[in-house]
Amino acid sequence: MKMSMIRVANVTFGYDTSSENVFENISFQADTSWKLGLIGRNGKGKTTLLHLLEGKYPYKGEIQTSMPFQYFPFHAGNQERNTIDVLEDMDPQYEFWKILREMNLLGIPEDVLFRPYETLSCGERTKIQLAVLFAGENSFLLLDEPTNHLDVEGRESVARYLSGKQGFILVSHDRAFLDQCVDHILAINRNSIQLQKGNFSSWYENKQRQDQFEAAQNARLKKEIRHLQEASRRAGQWADKSERSKIGHDPVKQTDWKGRRPYIGEKTRKMQARKKDIQQKQNRAVKEKSGLLKDLEEIQSLKLRPKGHEKKRLVRCENLQILYDGRKIFRPLTLEVSQGERVNLRGSNGCGKSSLIKLIRGEEIEHQGTIETAGHMDISYVSQDTSMLRGTLRNFARERGVDETLLKTILRKLDFSRETLDQAMECFSQGQKKKVLIAASLCDRAHLYLWDEPLNYIDIFSRMQLEELLKEFQPTMIFVEHDRVFADRIATRTVEITR
Repeated sequence: MKMSMIRVANVTFGYDTSSENVFENISFQADTSWKLGLIGRNGKGKTTLLHLLEGKYPYKGEIQTSMPFQYFPFHAGNQERNTIDVLEDMDPQYEFWKILREMNLLGIPEDVLFRPYETLSCGERTKIQLAVLFAGENSFLLLDEPTNHLDVEGRESVARYLSGKQGFILVSHDRAFLDQCVDHILAINRNSIQLQKGNFSSWYENKQRQDQFEAAQNARLKKEIRHLQEASRRAGQWADKSERSKIGHDPVKQTDWKGRRPYIGEKTRKMQARKKDIQQKQNRAVKEKSGLLKDLEEIQSLKLRPKGHEKKRLVRCENLQILYDGRKIFRPLTLEVSQGERVNLRGSNGCGKSSLIKLIRGEEIEHQGTIETAGHMDISYVSQDTSMLRGTLRNFARERGVDETLLKTILRKLDFSRETLDQAMECFSQGQKKKVLIAASLCDRAHLYLWDEPLNYIDIFSRMQLEELLKEFQPTMIFVEHDRVFADRIATRTVEITR
């Protein structure tokens, strides 16, 4: 790949459906040989920025580069075709031997090409698309969350692959994955965009130091603002008092009041003008200092109200096997979950983890063996699927049976703007939709929380919020999550599901 630069200068963009711009005069430049990690809160415009780079939307400002961009994931057309036929949709000029080379690096057997694309697992589809992208060699790649729905082994495989590549922007919220793959970080902050050399951990370490500095600075600025506001208030009171002393009179003692009226009027006018001038100066000073309170990332604490159950053991499985069309998909499983445990179900994609969670929840899932759950147990569930989220949050809260005010309060703490709360959920990003499901679960008072890949599309800071929440309130939980950092910090026990 030839080295060149990507220059973004004073780019402004907003959607027609929103009154606020996503970006306002952003500028940065990047080398096309970099492995650039793109991070930021949900709804801050990461995917939008990738689409702007590939020329999908009109914008104000300049984006300059000598290289074409290619976006991941591709949209495959007729997925009933064999995978080798779908490759042409992805790259009509592909060279077969180069794709085989990349497939070998990714550990994909050649026979995958001769299977219907729709039969491929999420991991296989991701790897095939990456193989096609990197086989092209002459494009700068825009990789939008390639780890979603990948199991732990799949993420490690893709991370090893990307660590040997260059020339891409990678959107990911998986901290360990970013550390393995990138050598620069492009962070979309609250009010700025920041470019820094290094991986995620080095960026976050610097971010923490900067936040500590800004926190101290903000405390000082807020104190100065309070003093300015108080001075402005006192100045106004002083001017009003002076005015009253000038116009006040006693008709008996001040017999010449009528003769002094023009003089008093002029004094009053001057005092009011002085009052106005003082207040304007003070207000400008307050505004200037308030503008300095910019990018401090304040992670607000969340609350959870788990219920205690009269029984210590809430779930028991013995020699349990899930069946798909009569076929056993994992080895016999014996499992007990007691109150206070947070059990991480780990296994490859398609091994039945989600089906097991649904079975524990009470859904009709074909199985052999025994499963017992404690009686009169309230269960809160977070699904992988967000496609059912349509309409307003008000209607969703009503249908879900949760308090609307509490739901919106939690979403505000998860970085939803007030404007976003009033939008239809169809307009939400994938991360924002997932936050709606998590927030609804946090509204529930439950004995057992079942979370199925809750962190797909969820930004890094929100992941940290959820980590702190679960460590503090210690609910009984069974969850599936492939974010290694999150799982290691939250799980009291990991159970392997093997085929």
